[in-house]
Amino acid sequence: MSNIGSYDERLGNFSWSISEKELGYKPGDVINIGWYCSDRVCQMGKASKLALIHEGFSGVERRYTYNDIRLASNTIGAFLRGLGIRNEDRVCLFMDKIPELYIGFLAILKIGAIAQPLFSAFGDESLYVRLSDAGTTAVITQKKHAPKIKKILERLPHLKHIIIVDHDGKTPLREREVAFSLTEAKPVETLEIFETKAESPSVFHYTSGTTGQPKGVRHVHYSLISQYLTAKWVLDLREDDIYWCTADPGWVTGTSYGIIAPFCLGITQCVLDAGFSAEAWYRFIEKYKITMWYSAPTAIRSLMKAGDEIVKRFDLSSLRHLASVGEPLNSEAVVWSQRVFGRPFLDTYWQTETGCIVISNYPGMEVRPGSMGKPFPGITAAILNPSTYEPHSSYGKIGLIGLRPGWPSMMRSYWNNEAAFQGKHRNGWYLTGDRARMDKDGYFWFVGRDDDVINTGGHLVSPFEVESALLSHPAVAESAVVSKPDPINLEVVKAFVSLKPGFEPSKDLELEIMNFIRKKLSPLAMPQEMAFFKSLPKTRSGKLVRRILHAKEWGEEIGDTSTLEDD
Repeated sequence: MSNIGSYDERLGNFSWSISEKELGYKPGDVINIGWYCSDRVCQMGKASKLALIHEGFSGVERRYTYNDIRLASNTIGAFLRGLGIRNEDRVCLFMDKIPELYIGFLAILKIGAIAQPLFSAFGDESLYVRLSDAGTTAVITQKKHAPKIKKILERLPHLKHIIIVDHDGKTPLREREVAFSLTEAKPVETLEIFETKAESPSVFHYTSGTTGQPKGVRHVHYSLISQYLTAKWVLDLREDDIYWCTADPGWVTGTSYGIIAPFCLGITQCVLDAGFSAEAWYRFIEKYKITMWYSAPTAIRSLMKAGDEIVKRFDLSSLRHLASVGEPLNSEAVVWSQRVFGRPFLDTYWQTETGCIVISNYPGMEVRPGSMGKPFPGITAAILNPSTYEPHSSYGKIGLIGLRPGWPSMMRSYWNNEAAFQGKHRNGWYLTGDRARMDKDGYFWFVGRDDDVINTGGHLVSPFEVESALLSHPAVAESAVVSKPDPINLEVVKAFVSLKPGFEPSKDLELEIMNFIRKKLSPLAMPQEMAFFKSLPKTRSGKLVRRILHAKEWGEEIGDTSTLEDD
């Protein structure tokens, strides 16, 4: 029996108090996500239930019950508190998808500190920008990632502790480093949970925009209310599920629905910390009998590319529900998954800033391949006229996606950037920055983004950040970055470069520049192609016009060029 029931019934009788009641929360109570995801589940009689099954890249498996999670998060929390880390201190998680990442996230929240998850693939400059902006107090990491931190340490005076979770106990610790081993530490039975309230900050996720530096999205503990109910009704998580969310917790999906949602629901989830291959993924589903699978369109398209025949080599009959997140899910992928898995991937739409799913397809509701679905009950969404920020009066018109503020997991601010936060609001609406249309039945259909952010494989890349890295090379005078079409990732990064006098375009120079910026950027942000230009399109005031380059890559009309400087 599905958790969602009739969409129309849910819509007509909805209140977020449904979630509050099921979680045993009353307004004004203490609400601590770390406690709700571990201690509370144990108190409900699920202490011995499997919470996490982790398989590393070498095939080694580690299993944790909910009591194991409770004790381990207590142990890490006590260690952090012993270092002097206090409530609202920012603690960065800079690790691969190892158990310490998932458990450490809960530990940070238990002591009232703010979790700051970052992709372990980030280069030192990308890392510096985010640690500097957040004023991060401590980083929990692995020894293989510590050298990146060492490179930028002198520029981070506020960073007091670098906690190495896999230190061998023999290698001398460097400046500000401290060793911690979850397997060797004495388990802490009781930890005093910091009494966070609804509006106490919980998580910083950094998202990129088209201009300026990445922005720190500030979420609060009350976000649990949204994440709990959306996971139950959209992902249809049930008591006996074996759940697999493929997202890295460096991405908001990996925390909202890869840590918080499954753990607060007392679900058993699996984590695969290995590179992508169709065979490895299908083997993983077969081995652990995954029932609910939450993945990304890029991965789905890669599975499609691997073909239908490989699917037949594995028993995937355990799968009962599939969902997709991160970018628009093309209709072909929906039809393909129905054919090969016997069920469609359901598209879900949301953002780092929304904290939870806001528009989606639902179990039991008609799936229209290529559609985003309908707003989640409790979310008011509309297609806005870009000129007036008023909802379009008729169906089918393309406009901005607007959401009425007020749901529990909506971001509370951009850290140290109130102007950017206010800029996302117009006429009582939160502007997602995306454009869509709505049909007469209330289904939303994605059209495109309203800015220059590059969405490669579901991961947002800031052109400004890549351009900055390019400009730091001694040969580069100007740089511009746009997206170009890609059959697997939908779009990838392409760089345009003009050179300083004394430098000439060549394959050798292109390779040198690529190797240079590879150390500064995450693999996701790396340009897949580079082109040399004598000069880049700019307005007469000197502003770079990316849309000209973007239009040429996508075969679109260039539009008005009257403001451009003369050649």
